[in-house]
Amino acid sequence: MIKEITTLAENPTPVALIGVGGIGKTAIALTVLHHDRIKQRFGENRRFIRCDQFPATLSHLLRRISKVIGAGIENPEDLTPLRPFLSSNQTIIVLDNAESVLDPQGTEAAEIYDLVEELSQLPTLCLCITSRIWTIPPGCETFEIPTLLMDDAFRIFYHIYKYDKPSDLVRNVLEKIEFHPLSITLLATVAHQNRWDTNRLTREWEQRRINVLQTRHKKSLAATIELSLASPMFQGLGPAARELLGVIAFFPQGVDENNVGWLFPTISNGSDVLDGFCVLSLTYRSSGFITMLAPLRDYLCPKDPNSSLLLCATKEQYFTRMSVCIGADKPSFGRESQWIILEDVNVEHLLDVFISIDANSDGVWDACDNFLQHLMWHKNRLTILGPKIEGLPDDHRSKPICLFQFSKLYHTVGDFVEQKRLLTHTLNLRRERGEDDQVALTLVDLSDANRLLGLLKEGIQQAKEALGIHERLGDTMRQAGCLRQLAFILLDDGQLDAAEEAASRSIGLVPEIGTQPLVCNSHRILGDIYRSKGETEKAIHHYDISLGIASSVNFHDGLFWAHCSVVRLFLDQGRLDDAHAHIKQAKSHTDHSPYKLGLTMELQAYIWYEQRRFEEARSEALCAIDVYEKLGAANDVESCKKRILRYVQEELEDRLSCELL
Repeated sequence: MIKEITTLAENPTPVALIGVGGIGKTAIALTVLHHDRIKQRFGENRRFIRCDQFPATLSHLLRRISKVIGAGIENPEDLTPLRPFLSSNQTIIVLDNAESVLDPQGTEAAEIYDLVEELSQLPTLCLCITSRIWTIPPGCETFEIPTLLMDDAFRIFYHIYKYDKPSDLVRNVLEKIEFHPLSITLLATVAHQNRWDTNRLTREWEQRRINVLQTRHKKSLAATIELSLASPMFQGLGPAARELLGVIAFFPQGVDENNVGWLFPTISNGSDVLDGFCVLSLTYRSSGFITMLAPLRDYLCPKDPNSSLLLCATKEQYFTRMSVCIGADKPSFGRESQWIILEDVNVEHLLDVFISIDANSDGVWDACDNFLQHLMWHKNRLTILGPKIEGLPDDHRSKPICLFQFSKLYHTVGDFVEQKRLLTHTLNLRRERGEDDQVALTLVDLSDANRLLGLLKEGIQQAKEALGIHERLGDTMRQAGCLRQLAFILLDDGQLDAAEEAASRSIGLVPEIGTQPLVCNSHRILGDIYRSKGETEKAIHHYDISLGIASSVNFHDGLFWAHCSVVRLFLDQGRLDDAHAHIKQAKSHTDHSPYKLGLTMELQAYIWYEQRRFEEARSEALCAIDVYEKLGAANDVESCKKRILRYVQEELEDRLSCELL
């Protein structure tokens, strides 16, 4: 960047360096100003003006320019008397902290802007502007100054801090402050002055965060940030600006620009205020979000979240939106629930903080339950909320439901051992409370976890117990769900006729409309049963029904499993191209689930094997094993390892046959 700016300055071309306070704009400008090529080009006519050291008026700016260029004119009213001095020599002038005079809310903003624009157009003058705001003459080549690269940040830190040897602990801290130059300089200075070793430095940072960044000479990041907040432009954004900035700072991802309307219904000009933050370089845009650098977040984030009325109102907006009833058969399954895919980290952090503040709040735990359901349907991953859920007292109202929903996340990522552990705990709690319907629901999921762990007899017993409870309670819909699960596990146990009867009963108990996921899965299971019986046409018929139902409601989970079943059928028939086409379809519906990804790898490996592409088959299977091992899916690991042994053996036999020929 310095090389590029230096080349522009030599031409001369006006340059503007824009960025948040402490990002290194002044340092870059000074480096260019003292560069050998710039010295050779401009000689002694290299001038530096700090615009924050005099009042933001046209007369004061003209007077300062007159002084630095040696014009000797006391009170010029405009640029006219200074032109002979500026045109007689090639000159470079740096206007540092130019936001002080270019702030559009200033009393003489228009006149000053016109003057600076006129300066930028002088053919003998190279104007270099450093500013926190984007209000600059249009002819300037603009550079938005980024944070440092890791190696540069590390080098700068140890150039100041000489007390201890280089350490990865320091790298971790520098990453947390996102390589912000001023923060690095302040941190290194404080650590050097106090003679902290790297362990003490890390501990101080973790405990005090932004408060560490203040030297004994009262230089601090806080002062730099407050300077931006004191500007007329920021003040002109209105009384809600500071609190809105705090809300943005609170959320790790910042604020989604598309959600400003429903997140902040009381702020009529919310989008305009957010634009103002970006103009002031307090925030920046990233993948549709308005966010800010970590040091600014630490400083601006409300120290007591409950003290921010706007943050509390935002929390309620999130909680309300998460409360919509979701499921592949629900009208809200589209936009009204899929927004969580983009905002999951924000919501997770919101819950984590407010659970820590008040773990007895029913509203927070209800929101946690809803959040876990959103993750299960739309973003298969675990959550940092797990320890807080398990740490609840067993008699807490929300513990069974949150444990139950948390167990589903373990299912989606393929960790069935953990899923079973959580479900067993949930089952005990629900039995103690006499919640028969909830006991039955837990038994169904526990049955499926045991099926996936290969514990079929235990799983069959649990599915039958759940069915008996729902029959006693007269719940037809849930009877159908139990029968579907029973069919699934009976199929794995080789009891094909009993499985067929259970799946058919499941479909017959409920209408298709309003129960699409249930009916979709039951048809797929029937297809698997007929495939095992060798009745191919019946299998294809039920797979087609399953795919059609899943497509009609965009049911990704149903589409994934149906396509996988079709792949297996085509592999049975040797229709490898058709199998390959359906494995591609399955991959497009994995929903970020590692387990589903592992399964597609395993099936792809089998397709390569059937095509005698043994090396690719082995490589794909090894990738699947790696996924399964990370998830603790022991049965799948064993299955894959057996296949690899077969791939290797057949590859060796093939090679031996070729050598003999």
